[in-house]
Amino acid sequence: MSLPADTTLGAVRLRVADLEGLTSFYERVVGLRAQGRDGDLVRMGADGGAPVLELLARPDAPRRPDFSSGLFHHAILVPSREELARALERIAAAGWRLTGASDHLVSEALYLRDPEGNGIEIYRDRPRDEWPFEDGRIRMASDPLDLDDILAELPAEHAAPGAGDIAPGTKLGHVHLQAGDLGGSGEFYEHALGLDMMVRWLPGALFLSAGGYHHHVGLNEWQTRGAPPPPAGSLGLDRFELVLPGDDERSAAVDRLAAAGFEPEPSEDGPLVREPGGAAVLLAAR
Repeated sequence: MSLPADTTLGAVRLRVADLEGLTSFYERVVGLRAQGRDGDLVRMGADGGAPVLELLARPDAPRRPDFSSGLFHHAILVPSREELARALERIAAAGWRLTGASDHLVSEALYLRDPEGNGIEIYRDRPRDEWPFEDGRIRMASDPLDLDDILAELPAEHAAPGAGDIAPGTKLGHVHLQAGDLGGSGEFYEHALGLDMMVRWLPGALFLSAGGYHHHVGLNEWQTRGAPPPPAGSLGLDRFELVLPGDDERSAAVDRLAAAGFEPEPSEDGPLVREPGGAAVLLAAR
């Protein structure tokens, strides 16, 4: 049984060693703004929008081992191609380097890492009616992205390079995870949680979503096949939030997970379930 079509993502939470440094990075380089602080937790997002990123201070936490499952990147979705150009200009003005840039046919994406090594994607979607399909499934690729063509979206007269926050309407588009057991993690997200398999032809990777989106969750084992989960409490991914349309839909998801052998545990923010690679998924309700 699939999750409701209007299921979305909420925020991703990272455990970080340097809370002040990471907060400054995401403001200066990415354009997010701190929306509030609760003790050792900072919530960040676009002005007037819901949080897309939470930073949890854990200065004494161990580093995530290189050969372990965990976060590949969290993906920040901006509302237009012009806003992707502004993101690119902001990154360059801050003196930060990209780790990649790709045309995925359904989207155009910039890649970078934060100072603690957490992967970040900033991307814009093409309109759904432009997404290519092959044998009834969405077709994706990783073609080179023309950065000059992206920058040409900027108006001739605009604010100084790097000025301004990330645009209203920005949200968490997807989370991409490194899996130690791609089959086991795929089974969890598809059959226990209820996401739809969208792309499984790409070697060593799976992409799943609700409502026909190209992906809310990506999984790959390109560098982590057979890797164990990181030690509990390691720096990096703490959890990400899956937002269901209501309490009834969340209860149904909890029951389905429990029936599949993944009993969610209670937390102050809602039921929390841990997938085979160790990532925690918070089940929220609008």
